[in-house]
Amino acid sequence: MTTLEFTKGQGTGNDFVLIADPDGELDLTPAQIAAICDRHFGVGADGILRAVRSSRIPEGAAALAEESAAEWFMDYRNADGSIAEMCGNGIRVFTRFLLAEGLAEFAPGSTLPIATRGGVRDLQASANGFSVDLGRWRLDGTDPLVHVRDLPVARPGVAISVPNPHVVIAVADEAELDAADLGYIPVLDPAPADGANVELVFPRDPLVAAGVGRIRMRVHERGSGETLSCGTGAAAAALATRHWAGQGAPDAWRVEVPGGVVGVRMFAAEDGEHVALSGPAELVYTGRLEI
Repeated sequence: MTTLEFTKGQGTGNDFVLIADPDGELDLTPAQIAAICDRHFGVGADGILRAVRSSRIPEGAAALAEESAAEWFMDYRNADGSIAEMCGNGIRVFTRFLLAEGLAEFAPGSTLPIATRGGVRDLQASANGFSVDLGRWRLDGTDPLVHVRDLPVARPGVAISVPNPHVVIAVADEAELDAADLGYIPVLDPAPADGANVELVFPRDPLVAAGVGRIRMRVHERGSGETLSCGTGAAAAALATRHWAGQGAPDAWRVEVPGGVVGVRMFAAEDGEHVALSGPAELVYTGRLEI
């Protein structure tokens, strides 16, 4: 057996097991990851975040070519052991973990680049935690019909990459939003080859207050099931709602998820429009586990 030291962290209820593995020596199998994330027999989490130096993981080479200062790679695995490109809540918690472990320094007003499979993402301190530039987003143009258990009819979805794949649908009212059974995997037609996270959205009344858009959201994350929050999903939900609202819709959004509230902001950059996510990030406890 191997003793694994870990930290439990969460961002608006999206929870993670964090492991420091600077030299890339740890090789957890999908079955081991699923066992650790099991909420009845393991630690319990929506996924695992492994902190490994970019120079010590094959995927880190592309990140270092993009940004030589991206020393740390966030190796993110879903609760079922599958690999994900990025995690908007997770990267904020990951940053909090690096600082707590003394693996990185973050001077006020500075930017910390973190390498991910979705590219290098820049973090900055915000009023309630951290803000992350999720980079360019795009409409995928393959908008499927979405069948969700306990919703009366299939809904047309908007497919958005941030860079994780998402499909966002609107519901008729808050009763529908609350009634949807996201314990079952939504069925997408046509089905994306690599799957997708599915977000259900309902606007607040009024939709815009003091120049900020306001929506409620629930999510089913591929590989994890329904979670209390999804950072890139919140960004996708805000982008889809702005798309539906049309000209004059704001670029700043307040997204309510079951685990709290996150902020989403769209802004111009040299390579096109980017979307940023801000919200809290907390470390809950540390422990040891025999695997």
